[in-house]
Amino acid sequence: MGIATTTRPDGVAEIVVAAPPVNALTVAGWFELAEAVLAAGRDPEVGAVVLRAEGRGFNAGVDIKEMQATTGHTALVGANRGCFAAFAAVYECEVPVVAAVHGFCLGGGVGLAGNADIVVAAEDAYFGLPEVDRGALGAATHLARLVPQHLMRAMVYTCRNVTAAELHHHGSVLDVVPADRLRERALEVAGSIAAKDRYVIRRAKESLNGIDPVDVRRSYRFEQGFTFELNLMGAGDEHRDAFVAKGAE
Repeated sequence: MGIATTTRPDGVAEIVVAAPPVNALTVAGWFELAEAVLAAGRDPEVGAVVLRAEGRGFNAGVDIKEMQATTGHTALVGANRGCFAAFAAVYECEVPVVAAVHGFCLGGGVGLAGNADIVVAAEDAYFGLPEVDRGALGAATHLARLVPQHLMRAMVYTCRNVTAAELHHHGSVLDVVPADRLRERALEVAGSIAAKDRYVIRRAKESLNGIDPVDVRRSYRFEQGFTFELNLMGAGDEHRDAFVAKGAE
């Protein structure tokens, strides 16, 4: 697994996640991603960040196999805290974050994209929260930033996905482009931001966060409490074990 950051001459920091086979991050991976995003925002030479991934899709959420292979609740608590840190890092990064999404954007991927300032997506991108089918909850806070309220609820209850084209219709995806143009377009958007006065852009990010109607940190933490409840009642392990067993078939 790797998370690499490259700062370009135009002031765009490109953060690339590569965690084969599906970019499902381990506990350590979530914290590593959080630090990479925050570090990029702290760099005075950076005016914008592009967050993207290599491989089959943008992000498939937490590494359930790691969670089920770990005795006790250590991995569950670690994953929850790691996701919380990574989502918050994207939201609180001192400069705007452009998420470049291709393929699947599921679970934790929705948390990252939903907290980004701008989303650019490939034509093959789709978004969803399979949490209910995994005996968990979470990231509805971030999905609600991408789709209208009633669609968000339908997606949580049924675990259905939506396409990049649907999100473009709702206005939460800025552009939908062919997969081979995704990186180029995301860098173009970020470059146009990085070309602005760096001090002004940072204050713009801070001010827009300040007027958000929902406190994303508190809202997401509230959701996570129900994941702990589901785990204590046995539903979490039951569904995660079934998921792991299905993958082994």
